[in-house]
Amino acid sequence: MRIAMWSGPRNLSTAMMYSFGARADFAIMDEPFYAVYLERTGLDHPMRDEIIAHHERDPLKVAEACKSNGAPHLYMKHMPHHMLPGVPMDWADGCVHVHLLRHPARVIASYAAKRGTLTLDDIGYVQQARLFDQVGGLVIDSNDIRADPEKALRGLCDAIGLPFDPAMLNWPAGARVEDGIWASHWYGAVHQSTGFAGAEGPLPALDPDQAKLAERAMPHYEKLWNQRLGK
Repeated sequence: MRIAMWSGPRNLSTAMMYSFGARADFAIMDEPFYAVYLERTGLDHPMRDEIIAHHERDPLKVAEACKSNGAPHLYMKHMPHHMLPGVPMDWADGCVHVHLLRHPARVIASYAAKRGTLTLDDIGYVQQARLFDQVGGLVIDSNDIRADPEKALRGLCDAIGLPFDPAMLNWPAGARVEDGIWASHWYGAVHQSTGFAGAEGPLPALDPDQAKLAERAMPHYEKLWNQRLGK
């Protein structure tokens, strides 16, 4: 089984990768198209030069790597906005596609703390809704996972025909060898964790520009949220 887990940034995606990586039967990949995305867009992300220098920039080679692995199963952490026009998608044939969501206000507040000013393209909701129309798949919400990790993960495993493994609920603190080089900037909290954090509190306060951005993202989020498992 190859799982393509799609989400925008700051969306529990690294914790989910660690969860599946805690299983003995899974290999994991961390945003394999990120360097391709940065080189082709010219965007100024944290650690841009290091990412481009360290990771594969040929999309055909990345796509080939996404087609097979040395473990029984492969979990791939992907961001939909990394799949630019002209980047191959044939690797996705036969994948189990899962779309991971988080409320736009939470994503924007968390991401802006690391990057400052954001655009709608940066947070990926438009691209994720478009990708869902293209490849289909299942939808899960990070709020449901944090509220009851075992219930949510059992439900996901059942839905994709994968036996649940209790190992998914915990992982060793610290980095993983599969982490992208960007982990030193982004993964501080998850490196300190050994499992999923508890349920989140009230939505964060946003400044006026952030609130407008969240409002623009909401229709795309709600489109997918209405399709989520366990609703």
